[in-house]
Formats: sequence, structure tokens, C-alpha cells
Amino acid sequence: MTTALPQDSVSPPDELRTTPLHALHRELGGRLVPFAGYEMPVQYPAGILKEHLHTRAQAGLFDVSHMGQVRLSGPDVRAALERLVPGDLQALGERRVRYTLLLNEQGGIRDDLMVTNGGDHLFLVINAGCKRDDIAHLRAALPSSISVEPLEDLALLALQGPAAALVLGRHIPGIAALRFMTVTDAVIGGIAVAVTRSGYTGEDGFEISVAADHAEAIARLLLAEPEVAPIGLGARDSLRLEAGLCLYGHDIDETTTPVEAGLTWTISARRRAAGGFPGDALIQRQWAEGPERVRVGLRPVGRAPARDGTEIQDPAGQRVGIVTSGGFGPTVNGPVAMGYVAAAQATPDTALTLIVRGKPLAATVAKLPFVPARFFRGGTL
Repeated sequence: MTTALPQDSVSPPDELRTTPLHALHRELGGRLVPFAGYEMPVQYPAGILKEHLHTRAQAGLFDVSHMGQVRLSGPDVRAALERLVPGDLQALGERRVRYTLLLNEQGGIRDDLMVTNGGDHLFLVINAGCKRDDIAHLRAALPSSISVEPLEDLALLALQGPAAALVLGRHIPGIAALRFMTVTDAVIGGIAVAVTRSGYTGEDGFEISVAADHAEAIARLLLAEPEVAPIGLGARDSLRLEAGLCLYGHDIDETTTPVEAGLTWTISARRRAAGGFPGDALIQRQWAEGPERVRVGLRPVGRAPARDGTEIQDPAGQRVGIVTSGGFGPTVNGPVAMGYVAAAQATPDTALTLIVRGKPLAATVAKLPFVPARFFRGGTL
């Protein structure tokens, strides 16, 4: 299986950065490629298809240390960040995590990010390709009383799949009771870590933030478990696509709003009523009147995948949109895609045509996600 791995923010090879697991990737036979300014493993010898299916069936370990980890601190820090995002941070409980969006003044999405309420601070995880711009934006837009501290000495690992809780429970007793989108401090093999029950595959799982110089030790402990295999960026992309999750720079960017992207669930009733975030007037209007275009799932007929940039036409041959993510979905055993189409063409089962390599390919609009999410919704911690 091949993948058209998104190459956003790629730098020339002599400028590429590496993560603390770089030597381990090489040892494991990872095929390294430029991605978001880093040299990262796109796959290991098992290949993308097997890595994808292994994660759906057992547990996969991903190196996501290229993502940015940032600490915000200062007086009224939640209220300060709320002015830049549509998420309800005032209602975010301590040790709880929220997915939200940095917006520009036109309501476009500068980045999507995770925000954790650390009590006296906020902890952010931001996209690798956006790190430099995000940090500059935060420093310029937040009050001078708010400290913006990139945490360059941290690594980030993701353990994803139905066996993730079982595996991590062997090292952290009781971790299976951790609630979804909640963080806790823990110790693995004598090493202090922060563990969040979250991820971007549609599966149950955890993200583990750890000091960079201890990341390899944590990775080796987890990879020694029989259920765990190393997983590269190729399978990470196909997993999130099947789960209907957006990739920044493809499915969302500064030209797309939360309403167009189908992300209005990130805006609480209080924030919608009060506004006070960038682009709120346009977003409110789109919410009330409906946007001209919307993000949809697409199921091409046959086996040929439709990659990002593929033109979408209606049955009359008129252009109605474009594919933003596409590839083969191993779990559904067929091609899947997401893209933006005119609102009139967005109803599930609507027949469309994709222009793949100059040839028309039949497709239908599909409900998202392509694979039901299996996030853990219980827990007591």
C-alpha cells in the first residue's frame, strides 16, 4: 500500500530536525521522510496497511514529538486565550482537555489544538507545521502578562488502539479508569510522565508527554509489550481519515471556518451567544443562514483512490468542490476521501464525479466518520 503523505511545511533535508526517537526509528527499520520540518518515519518494515490494521485490532505506538507543546501562564489565562478561540475554556475543569481552534479575524482556522487546564496554567499541543506562527501569534495577541513558553525539552508519544488501556495498565495501575480528555501525572518504569486519554485515530488511547531524554526508554518499554507495534505517519494519516478527523493544511486552514468544516460542536452555547472570538460575526451568520460549502465524506466507486486536490463535479459536469484528503481505507477495504462541496451537494448518498488523472470516477457523499469512533467514554479518574 502506498500513501500520499501530506507534506506541509517540509524543509530541505539539510535543515530537517529530528525527534528524541530518531535513532530508535532507524533501529526499527523506519523509512524516514521529511514532514513539517522534521525527519519522521512514514512506515516500518511491516508496511502501512499492516500498521493501520494492527492499530485497529491491538495497539500502535506513534512518535508525535514533532508537535508543539506550550505552556501559558499568567493572570486570567483562560479568559485571555478564550479571546483567540471559540472554545469554552472558562468551563474547562482542572486536568480536563478541550479540542479548539485558533481563528483569524475572518473566522478562518489558523490551527487546531488541544488545551489542558493545568490549574494555574494552560498546556497546549499545537501542530508541527504551525508551531512558529502559533507561538508568534500567541505572544502578539495575548496580554503581556501572559507567558508563552515553548517546552522544547519534552517528547510526545501516542499509544492507540483497543489494547492501549490493557498495555498501559501494566505500567500504570488504574490508568484504565482515566476519563476521556483528562490528564493525569504518572510514573512508567521510574520515569515521570503526563498521560492524557486522547488521540487522533478514532480509537481509544493515550498521549504521553515525557522529558525528551527519557522518551526512548518509555518507547522501548511499550514496544516490548506483545500487543504493541511501531506505527508511522502513513498509517496515522489513513487512521485519522477513516475517523473523519481533519488534517491541518488540508481539510482546514485559514480559508475555512468552523461552520464550513463541520466543527461547530467545538463552540459551546455560551460562546455562541456571547461571541467575543475572532470572526464571530461571520461564523454566526454562516451558522444561521448556512455556509455556501461544507466538508463531507466521499466514497469513490471501485478501488482507485482520489487524492487531495482532486476536482469534484456534479452529474452535469459542473465543478462543485475539491478533495482535501483521500486514500485507501484499510478498515473499510476501499477508497475514502473528504472534501468541500457546495451545500446543495452535501446530502449523504448524493452522486458526484471525481476527476482522477483526467478521468471521471463515480462517487457518493458519505456520512462521517467512515469507521465508528471507539473513544473511551467511561472512567472515574
